[in-house]
Amino acid sequence: MLNIETETQGQSSRSQFLPTSLRASIIAASYWILSLSLTNLSGSVASFVGCLLGCYLVDHFINRQPLNRYKTVFIIAVCSLFLVSGLLLSDLIVASTMLAGLVSPMNSYNAGEFIKWFLISAAITSILRTCAHRTRFGAVLEILFVTTAFIITLSAHRNGMIHRPYFIGDFALMRGVDPASILMAMGSGAVLCLAALLMVESNHRRLPYHFSILALLCFSLLGYVQFFGLPSPQYTDDLGLTGAEQGNNASQSDNPFRDSENNPENLEAPVAIVLFRDDYEPVNGSYYFRETAYSQYNGSLLDTTNRDDMDQDLVSHFTNTRVAVSEALPGQDSRSKVRTSIGMLTPHRSPFGLESPLEFINTPNPNNLRFKRTYDVVSMAPVFSFDDLIGQETGAEFWSEEVWDEYLQLPDDPRYRELATDLIANLKPEYADDPFAWAYSIKTHLDENGIYSLKNDHAYEADPAASFLFGDLTGYCMHFAFSATYMFRSLGIPARVGIGYSVPASNRAGGSSLLIQAIHGHAWPEVYFRDLGWVIIDPAPQQTLVDMTTDPQNSLQQLLGDMLRNEASFDEFLNSQPNPLIPLETILTFLSLLAAAVLATAYGVKYYRLWVPQYSARENQYRLSYRAVLDRLSSSGIRRNTGESREAFASRVGDMAPSFKTITQQHLYCALGTGNSLNVQEETFNWNSVSHEIQQQLGKQLPLWKKVLAAINPFSWLTTR
Repeated sequence: MLNIETETQGQSSRSQFLPTSLRASIIAASYWILSLSLTNLSGSVASFVGCLLGCYLVDHFINRQPLNRYKTVFIIAVCSLFLVSGLLLSDLIVASTMLAGLVSPMNSYNAGEFIKWFLISAAITSILRTCAHRTRFGAVLEILFVTTAFIITLSAHRNGMIHRPYFIGDFALMRGVDPASILMAMGSGAVLCLAALLMVESNHRRLPYHFSILALLCFSLLGYVQFFGLPSPQYTDDLGLTGAEQGNNASQSDNPFRDSENNPENLEAPVAIVLFRDDYEPVNGSYYFRETAYSQYNGSLLDTTNRDDMDQDLVSHFTNTRVAVSEALPGQDSRSKVRTSIGMLTPHRSPFGLESPLEFINTPNPNNLRFKRTYDVVSMAPVFSFDDLIGQETGAEFWSEEVWDEYLQLPDDPRYRELATDLIANLKPEYADDPFAWAYSIKTHLDENGIYSLKNDHAYEADPAASFLFGDLTGYCMHFAFSATYMFRSLGIPARVGIGYSVPASNRAGGSSLLIQAIHGHAWPEVYFRDLGWVIIDPAPQQTLVDMTTDPQNSLQQLLGDMLRNEASFDEFLNSQPNPLIPLETILTFLSLLAAAVLATAYGVKYYRLWVPQYSARENQYRLSYRAVLDRLSSSGIRRNTGESREAFASRVGDMAPSFKTITQQHLYCALGTGNSLNVQEETFNWNSVSHEIQQQLGKQLPLWKKVLAAINPFSWLTTR
C-alpha cells in the first residue's frame, strides 16, 4: 500500500513538473525585469534563482507533511521573517569592514545584494504560491504580481518618453537600436507570460499549440512596426493640431472651445523636436511655432479661411519637395533669418514652423520608425521689441477691401467695442490714436484680470468668447485669444487667432535642440502691422487655477535631436551627461528608510494604543479602553459613520459584538455623567475584561482574511472615530 502511494505521488510530481517549470520561469522573469533598475547583476541573478527555488519547493511540499499541518497565516509569517532577515543580513554584510577587507568591498557588496534579493524573491514567491494552492484568489495575486512588475518597469516609456527607463534606453541607444523595439519585445513577452499563467492554471492539454499561436501574433507586432512605424504618443489634443493631414483651405470641423476634453494629464508627451541650424533667442521669452490661424468669421466664430487672398503666409499642406510662402514678408531688416529642422513624433494636420516662415523644405527622414515626417523651415524670426511697434500703421497696402473687411469681422455684440473703448480711454494723448497702444491696453486688461483654467462653463455658449470676457474671465488660451482678437477688430485693427505651439526659451537649455510637448499647444492673437507683417501680442494671465508646467526633459531633448541629425553621437551624448549631485542609489536608500520609518511609527502607534489601556490609571481607562476597542473595529473595516451617534453605532455593531453596547454605555456614563443604565459603578467596571470579550466576539465573527488585514494594516487607527 505504501509503495502504491509513493508511486502515485511520484507520478503526480512528474505530471506537475512542466506546469511548475513554466510558472516558475514566468514569475522569475518578472523578478529579473523588476530588479534590473533596482540592483546589480548579482542581485538580478539571485532574484531569478530565489524565485525558481521558491516555486519548486512550495509546489512539491505544500501538500505534504509537515507543511500540510500548518496554517496559511503561519507560512506567510515565516516567509515574511525570512524576507526581513534577508534585508538585515544584507545590510550587515555590506557594513562589515572585516568582510570587505577579506574579499574586497565590491565582492562584499555583491554578496549582500545576492543574499538580499535571493531571500526577497524566495519569500515573496513562496507566499504567492502558498496562496495560489490554498485560496481561490491566489492565482490572481500571481498574475497581478507579474503584471505589476512589467508595468512598473516599462511605464516610464509611455507617451513617447523614449529615454526611460534609462537602463533599457542607454543599452539600446549605445548600440544603435531604437529602445522601442526592445520594449515592444518585452511587452509581447509580458502578454505571453500572463496568458501562460492563465493557461497553466486551467491545465489545458493544448497549451503548447495555443501558446505558439499567441506568440506568433504578439511578435508579429515587431514586423508591423518595421513597415508602418511606431504608434504615436497619445494625449489630449485641446487645439486640434494633430491628426490626419489637411488639404488646402480646410475649415475646422470641431468646436475649438472643448472644455470637457481639456485636462493636464499626459501633457508631457513629446510631439516634435526642433533643431536650430542658426542661433536665435526670442525677444519675448518664448518660441512660437504657428501651424494655422482662425481669421474668417463664419457667423458664429472665427474659422480657418477659405479665401486664397487671406493668410498667404501660411502653408496648409505638406510637400514632398519645397513650398514657398506666397505672401511677401515686410520688414525683413527687423527680422533674423533662422533655419530649423523639425521632426514630427505624431501626425499633424498641417506643417508648422517658427513664426514668419519663408519656405518649407521636405528632407529625408533619418529615422522612419521614430519620426512621422521631417522637414526644414526657413523663417524670418522677429528681433524687434514691443517698443518698436509704437507708431506703426496696421493692415497691408495690397489687401483688397474684401480682405480688410474679413479681418475686421466679429460677432454682432456691441459689448466688445464698448469694453475696448473703455480700456483705451485713459491713454496718454501721444498714444491716444496709436493702434499698438490700443492693443497693448487690451492685453494688459486680460493679463491683470483673466484667470487661466482648463475647466469652465463657456464651451457651448452661443459665443464662448463673450461668455468668458463678460462673465467670470476664467478660461484658457483659446478664450483669451478670441476675446482679444474681437476687441482688436472692434477698434478697426486687423487681427486673427494663431494656433500652434509656444515653448519657453529657457527649455532650450543652451543647446541646439528644442523639445515640443503637448502642453505647449497654444492659441494667441496676432495683429498685422504694415511694415512688419503679423505680430503676436499674446495675453499672459497672472492668475492660474492649474499648473501647466512640466519637468525639464533635457536628456530626451538632446537624444531626439541626435536622432534627427542622423549622427552616431549617442556615446558622446552619454559621456556628456553630468553625474547627478545625489546618486540614484542614495535617493532610493533614503526613500526606503523613510518608508520603513513611517511604517515602524505607524505600527508603534497602532499597538501602543491597543496596549496602553492595560497599564493606564483607573481614571483614564474609560477613554483609552474605548478608543482601543474602536481601533480594533476600524482595523476590521467597521467604522462609525459621519454624523452617527455612539449609541447608534453600538446598536449597529451589537449583533457582531454584544459587549460593545456595554462598553459604549459605560464610556458615555464616565465621559458625560449620564445614561448609566447598567447600574455599575465606574470603580468596579472591568474595562480590560470587557475589551477582551469584544476581541473574542469579533474573532468568532470575522473571516480569516479580515483578521490578517487587521493585523498587518499599520494605518487602521487613523480612521477611528
